[in-house]
Amino acid sequence: MPDPASYRVAKVKGSGGSLTALPIIETLLGDVSAYVPTNVISITDGQIYLEADLFNAGIRPGINVGLSVSRVGGDAQTKAMKQVAGRLRLDMASFREVAAFAQFGSDLDKATQAQLARGQRLQEILKQPQYRPVDLAEQVVLLFAGTNGFADEVPVGKMAEWEAAVLRNMQASHPEILQDIAGRKQITPETEADLRKALEAFHIGWQA
Repeated sequence: MPDPASYRVAKVKGSGGSLTALPIIETLLGDVSAYVPTNVISITDGQIYLEADLFNAGIRPGINVGLSVSRVGGDAQTKAMKQVAGRLRLDMASFREVAAFAQFGSDLDKATQAQLARGQRLQEILKQPQYRPVDLAEQVVLLFAGTNGFADEVPVGKMAEWEAAVLRNMQASHPEILQDIAGRKQITPETEADLRKALEAFHIGWQA
């Protein structure tokens, strides 16, 4: 420009963002400490680590939640998801530790058995059929139910049936809760109280 001092750099309202790259790397024998993976990891904002063993075991998508990480943290999440995801990550971390001991046939106390049982059910909730995206509010409700113990007594083999029943019940009897979570993008204290009541009522009916 002939007169650059007369101009300034300004952000246009509604614009912004950054250029995103999605490098895809196949590790050799699952070695994430190799030269190429570690160098790419160091310059990205996180990684999703997929394992064929998990996929073949029926955990789909086969994401290793221990090695997968986001360096932007909760900034990429809505407040509603933050409210349920923190507890979820802790529960899944405890589950992985307990599962490592359980496979050796060790005697487990009741608290450890409860951790293992909840982790198994949360793992089922995290499974997602191909081409079937889940609405944010429905994700939040299911994760809230799972992390707060409403699925602890559901047989693992019936978790998919339970999830579908929970969502049907919420859509038919408590649509205002889903609408509130979707609109506010958070779980307010009032909505949490209503959600707990709805899940408790459903839990009694499901047990029957």
